[in-house]
Amino acid sequence: MDPAAIIFACCLVIGLIVGFLAGMFGIGGGLVIVPALTYLLMSVAGLPLEQVMPMAVATSLSTIIFTGYSSARAHYKLGNLKRNIVIWCGVGISVGAIAGAQVASAISGAMLKNVFATMLIVIALQMIFGKRTTSSHHANRATLSTIGAGSGFVSALMGIGGGVLLVPALVWFRVNMRQAIGCAALCGLIVAVFGTASFIFAGLKQTDLPAMTLGYVYLPATFGIVATSIFTAGIGARVGQGVDTELLKKLLAGLLILVSIRMIVGIN
Repeated sequence: MDPAAIIFACCLVIGLIVGFLAGMFGIGGGLVIVPALTYLLMSVAGLPLEQVMPMAVATSLSTIIFTGYSSARAHYKLGNLKRNIVIWCGVGISVGAIAGAQVASAISGAMLKNVFATMLIVIALQMIFGKRTTSSHHANRATLSTIGAGSGFVSALMGIGGGVLLVPALVWFRVNMRQAIGCAALCGLIVAVFGTASFIFAGLKQTDLPAMTLGYVYLPATFGIVATSIFTAGIGARVGQGVDTELLKKLLAGLLILVSIRMIVGIN
């Protein structure tokens, strides 16, 4: 069976899981997509790590374009998008996303793998032990742009939407939680658009990428994940209303730590 067809079929299943988890916990699918794609592209397609890591990150970002648009549209209708926050965070995050994608495509696959796995551990530990606290200062334009740039850089480097980074930072500067989540939803779309475009541009220079890629974006995986994740996100959100999501989030974080350790010691 053609490797692309196998990966597409597997990504249909990954999309089901990613959409459900994103809807239930409000986390970006990239935390799951990147490790899963890394394994699939190496084991099924037989691609080297040097190609696989930027492809996995770029492909993850490309899926967030679709899910991020849906989420941002919903928050716009709910009135959770505050213009001042969105504009200045958006400016920073677009610059950071472009830079992050360029760095991710320039460093070695092994280094990118280790960077991703290390950051994944940090994020997972924050999910387990982090507490929502606030400072005594409100965010000004410079602060919002800086927060956006940092979140955009890390998000594009890891192939995630950025909400897991942006929301705590905005809340720290006394931004209303709903407005912080709404801003993160829209900024996740911005990260995805600028990060994906940057990865496509960087990948166009490579002549040895497999068929059905657009730059570093592997299209069969993108289409497979998007096709199913858009349906299960709503299911996950509804299920999340009736269960202790904090406990489940800690269990998920524990799983992410195990996955990241496996990436560090088990993928060469």
